[in-house]
Amino acid sequence: MSTSETSSTFNLFSFSGKMKTLHLSWMAFFITFVVWFNFAPLLQAVKETLGLTTAEIKTLLILNVAFTIPARVIIGMLTDKYGPRLVFSGLLAICSIPCFAFAFADNFTQAAIARFALGLIGAGFVVGIRLVSEWFPHNELGTAEGIYGGWGNFGSAAAAFTLPTVAVMFGGDDGWRYAMAITGLMSLAFSFVFFKNVTDTPKGATYYKPKNLGAMEVTSKGDFYLLLVMKVPMYAALALLAWKLSPTGVSLLSDMAVNGIYLGLAALYLLDITKVYKVNKHIFDTPVPEIHQYKFKQVAVLNVLYFATFGSELAVVSMLPLFFSETFELTPVVAGMVASAYAFMNLMSRPGGGWLSDKFGRKPVLIILTAGLAVGYFVMGLVDSSWPVWLAVIAAMTCSFFVQSGEGAVFAAVPLIKRRMTGQIAGMTGAYGNVGAVTYLTVLSLVDYSTFFYVISGTAVLGLIALLLMEEPKGHIAEVQEDGTVELISVSS
Repeated sequence: MSTSETSSTFNLFSFSGKMKTLHLSWMAFFITFVVWFNFAPLLQAVKETLGLTTAEIKTLLILNVAFTIPARVIIGMLTDKYGPRLVFSGLLAICSIPCFAFAFADNFTQAAIARFALGLIGAGFVVGIRLVSEWFPHNELGTAEGIYGGWGNFGSAAAAFTLPTVAVMFGGDDGWRYAMAITGLMSLAFSFVFFKNVTDTPKGATYYKPKNLGAMEVTSKGDFYLLLVMKVPMYAALALLAWKLSPTGVSLLSDMAVNGIYLGLAALYLLDITKVYKVNKHIFDTPVPEIHQYKFKQVAVLNVLYFATFGSELAVVSMLPLFFSETFELTPVVAGMVASAYAFMNLMSRPGGGWLSDKFGRKPVLIILTAGLAVGYFVMGLVDSSWPVWLAVIAAMTCSFFVQSGEGAVFAAVPLIKRRMTGQIAGMTGAYGNVGAVTYLTVLSLVDYSTFFYVISGTAVLGLIALLLMEEPKGHIAEVQEDGTVELISVSS
């Protein structure tokens, strides 16, 4: 990666070479989050126009995240195989269709199908992780991935701030429809911009692809079994979502339908096992040469950490306005403003976590940020009405810094494990963030706010213990070119 395009200085105000790729990547990710989160700020208007019940609205919110878990894994595989340029452009274009479908839905069933399909756009994040890793050297990678993740992630906050105003500008009962349709148009238009202006790698660099598309490659027997174990929570989270739609939850699906989903998920897991075995059966006969080995344990630890960081962020962002309004008897508007400060931290915290990782090493920074995360949520569990509001806000903001810096630090490490599988690794780690959100929101529906924060703090402690077992990526990643020669890609100084 010695081309002038990647060796130029890291200048945020530049729009050429690697910086152009970074800016177009975060913009694409930003748009996917605007589209994915365009429902929550317009929820009340949708409820009134379509005549939906509170249970149906809750169901739409569940459906919005359901498909994202498997989608991130699938999109990660497709990215490794076909390249980020094609996959991201295609995703932006294809997902504009369910966005338009939701905007012009006439009943709950149409809205539910469109919202479920829109979970696919939540997988866009994974594509940019691989693209940015192709363009930046290891000593700038954490910062670049942090900017990509943090600025793109801000799309959800941007949707919350702007879409209600856009809906009012159009006016009438259908204002929300136009606001949502505009986000779909943005997605469709940017798919062409992205395709025209981005390349998968700098000029002259090789884009390494996995040997097989069907499943993740591992390089030892122990890693094979660990991969099978790490897949279980993803299926369990989907089963949990199905349970929420059952008569025990919001009663959208019958017991028979939910049992059918459980059986289907079990069958899919068994199929998944056979695919993993088919791709990796050679490791049971012939050891993989050391130069080509990687440790799946690193992926597993990063999965757990993203479960605790991004999983808690998604869960906390959705409950924080209610928490502040109930605890301190604030008006919904004031509570919303206070809670939005949590999302605002993304602009600086996530790039900050990536920059710290570049400067001081992946593992030490992750240890400090995860410890801060555990303490931060423990303190949030202590907040009650006797606290001054300003102190509670500072506690939430401090906690938010550790959460989002932790996300930046996780994805500073992801691209350094195995280059040709970066999409798949990012897909699995990203999916664990959604698994965390589903888990924490389920916990929240069963316990009080304090216990909810303590549970997140406890999982962060488990992440910290797992992190102590992780080895920092160091030396080089070996990748084989088409002519059989081996290229060594540096991952540490």
